[in-house]
Amino acid sequence: MIKFLVRHTIKNCDKTEDKKVREQYCVLGGILGAVCNIILFAVKLLIGLAMNSIAIMSDAFNNLSDMGSCFVVIISSKMANRQPDREHPFGHGRIEYISSLIVSFIIMLVGFELLKSSVDKIAHPEELVFSGVMILILVLSLSVKLWMYYAYSYIGKQINSSMMRATARDSINDVISTSAVILATVINHFIPFNIDGIIGVVVAVYIMYGGFKVAKETVDLILGTKPSAELVKGIVDHVMCHSEICGMHDLIIHDYGPGRVFASVHAEVPDDSNFVHVHEVIDEIERNVFESTGVQLVIHMDPVTVNNEHVDSLKKLVTDTLKGIDTASSIHDFRITDGEDRINVIFDIVIQDTYSADDRNKIVEVLKKQIKEKDPRLNLVVTIDEVYA
Repeated sequence: MIKFLVRHTIKNCDKTEDKKVREQYCVLGGILGAVCNIILFAVKLLIGLAMNSIAIMSDAFNNLSDMGSCFVVIISSKMANRQPDREHPFGHGRIEYISSLIVSFIIMLVGFELLKSSVDKIAHPEELVFSGVMILILVLSLSVKLWMYYAYSYIGKQINSSMMRATARDSINDVISTSAVILATVINHFIPFNIDGIIGVVVAVYIMYGGFKVAKETVDLILGTKPSAELVKGIVDHVMCHSEICGMHDLIIHDYGPGRVFASVHAEVPDDSNFVHVHEVIDEIERNVFESTGVQLVIHMDPVTVNNEHVDSLKKLVTDTLKGIDTASSIHDFRITDGEDRINVIFDIVIQDTYSADDRNKIVEVLKKQIKEKDPRLNLVVTIDEVYA
């Protein structure tokens, strides 16, 4: 059904990289969620009052908070799609991450309130009223939440939205809590011991854990996570498929929210190139990367010395020596300043980010020592590069 609604309410629904289309997806999800949650809230509250069940009433207010989350989704999607301004030149896309964080706090708050109510229920147990009709209504409620989870997950996957994934997590929490309520009601019908409060505690802990997990994932996005290997490979392939480019380094990718990714890279070109032509090639690469990945790429052109036997022999010496120390490390921006008694060999070294700072420095020190042993005139001037992608 969600696919049917998407096709008939969102124009150009396949163009999910378009910011307007993304906004329409989020608004649709928010409206569907608000309508479903207000209905579920009213139904569950009435059932909880009739059965004198704190678990059912807590579950009802959980639906009410979910409705608030839906309005957060709608408002945030509108705000995230605002045009860049003087204060926010890269747009407002990260508002979506902040919204995910708000949803996670709502989830944890609901779990905490349910925990308090459940503990009170254990301390002061009350008899539950069993009704087959009410159980049926709760099962229908569970079915609605399962559909909402599927709808949110589908939208989140289509537009790669952390906000919609957080809302989907909230819905699956409701499925778990409602299932627990049904289980407690059925069990209490057959045994004299009231386990309503105990199951409520278990569900509350699960809900709070889910909220914490969503919060952690969202904070990681706000702080900045490593880009996907697929995205990095896509950019590298676009840059290196041109014969005019002989190497690349210092790829940095900045995520300012879904659909707002910027990147920069240094492209190495032979120093005897036709730089007007190379500039045209670089412009083409930047356009192709944006069209295929949606990333706004800026390329810095680095001229490198080629067809120079002296430079090439020294570069091979350094490269071979480094490989003998650590096969995963590499160098770039290689150049020399010649002198009679000393030759400055200047380059950047890329060392795996899994190494500690001490290990990185040790690799550089060992490299300097071994090169010095091979030719005392060589003085290495090394800059350790950070790996951002």
